[in-house]
Amino acid sequence: MAATAHHDDHHDDHHGISHTASVKVLLGTGGALLMLTLVTVLATKVDFGPNINLAVAMLIAVVKATLVVLFFMHLKYDKIFHTVIFLSAVLAAALFVGFTLMDSGQYQDANIWDVDHPPVAPVGPRPVSG
Repeated sequence: MAATAHHDDHHDDHHGISHTASVKVLLGTGGALLMLTLVTVLATKVDFGPNINLAVAMLIAVVKATLVVLFFMHLKYDKIFHTVIFLSAVLAAALFVGFTLMDSGQYQDANIWDVDHPPVAPVGPRPVSG
C-alpha cells in the first residue's frame, strides 16, 4: 500500500492560493493605527461635553479595532462564516453593555460622590450627630 501525502492548509482559499497581506498593506495599516492614536490623543484636548467625547473616543476605537481585525488578524481574507461569528460576538457584547448603560441612571442617586458629606438615606436610621 502506498501512502499518499495530503496537504490541508486551512489558510488556502478554493483555488489553493494563500492570502497574506503584503508588506505595503501591513505598513499602511500600521501607519493608519498610529495616525488614529494621534487623533485619539488630540481629541482629549478638545472638550465637546462628556457624551460627545465618549462617542468620538468609541468611534476611533472601533475604527482601530476594525483595522486590526481585518488586516492583522486576516479576517478580510478568511471565510465569511468566521466574519459572521465575530460580528455576532461583537453584537452580543454591545447589547450587554447597552442594556447595562440603560440601567445606570437608576442608581446614580445612591452613589456617594462626596465622602465627607454623604446624602441622607431615604430609609433606615438617621445619622447620629454628635
